[in-house]
Amino acid sequence: MNEKLRLLVLFGGRSGEHEVSLMSARSVLGALDREKYDVIPVGITKEGRWLAGPHALEAFTAGEFTDLVPVTLLPDPSRRGLWRWEGERLQPYAAVDVVFPVLHGPFGEDGTLQGLLELADLAYVGAGVVGSAVGMDKGIFKDVMRAHGFAVSPYLVLTRGEVEAAAEEVAARCEAQLRYPIFVKPANLGSSVGITKAHNRQELLAGLRLASLYDRRLVVEQGVDAREIEVSVLGNEAPVASVPGEIIPAAAFYSYEAKYEDEASQLVIPAALSPAKTEEIRQLAVAIYQAVDLAGMARVDFLLEKTTGVCYINEVNTLPGFTQISMYPKLWEASGLSYSELLDRLIALALARYDTRRRLRRER
Repeated sequence: MNEKLRLLVLFGGRSGEHEVSLMSARSVLGALDREKYDVIPVGITKEGRWLAGPHALEAFTAGEFTDLVPVTLLPDPSRRGLWRWEGERLQPYAAVDVVFPVLHGPFGEDGTLQGLLELADLAYVGAGVVGSAVGMDKGIFKDVMRAHGFAVSPYLVLTRGEVEAAAEEVAARCEAQLRYPIFVKPANLGSSVGITKAHNRQELLAGLRLASLYDRRLVVEQGVDAREIEVSVLGNEAPVASVPGEIIPAAAFYSYEAKYEDEASQLVIPAALSPAKTEEIRQLAVAIYQAVDLAGMARVDFLLEKTTGVCYINEVNTLPGFTQISMYPKLWEASGLSYSELLDRLIALALARYDTRRRLRRER
């Protein structure tokens, strides 16, 4: 009963949010209770190699991988845990009880990793395959929100092929259906990577080309004069919402630089909202979380229109930034749950969800 849980912490990854993941992992690894967990840090390079070692995070930060061990997970429940490569042969490396993906963006947050973990029959923190995939693709997510009757700002979903074939025609179509300012985003990326706020045709074309570098699907949205409100949600079958917080970006919008490099951006916690609006937003966050069948955690981001008070759903982040100063843990801290307690709760939720999954019938 007193044995430590063997916790595999995954970080890095094959996405434009690789460096953000390293920031999150540094906080998570520093806060985990080593009396409770036998922590196995594994980094994933930008090329997709899995490398393990007790100082893996330091090695990834320095870009020096020579002392790390190549490892892998197998999609075979009879060969659970981590395996190491020794030449062309695989040997057991470490048993694993639960996986904590501290990954952001494609190949970590989009359902691909979650599919591997399901095949490997491992417990893991966060949403499952469907919730992760829908939450990652901003276009499909907005379609689902609209189908459920939630307010979303006007948008179009485009493909990179359309932009490459006829960028001017695509821009004209955007202008015919949306008003400036117009936001252009890669559909499957976070941390504001590849996002442009366009005020005219020239900026719109540049934004379309930039977003096309990161994804084959693009989302083009009409800008809203709004306050940026965020809520953290925690739980499986009975999720709960934190107090809302507000982002006051230093730049024209909450860009990558405003999030991670410009200290002038402000996080206001709790957001200055009436009790009624606070409760409305918290209830909306839980309803959206359940509509996408999320689990473990997610940050739900809203645009609260200044003139009308309409609360538009912007996006969900199923593996949000997890540094000590990131909005997701800070909102829970303001709600009475410390960073280390939050990590414990997320791991417990992962094990509970795994237990529920194991009790499903697999045969007729």
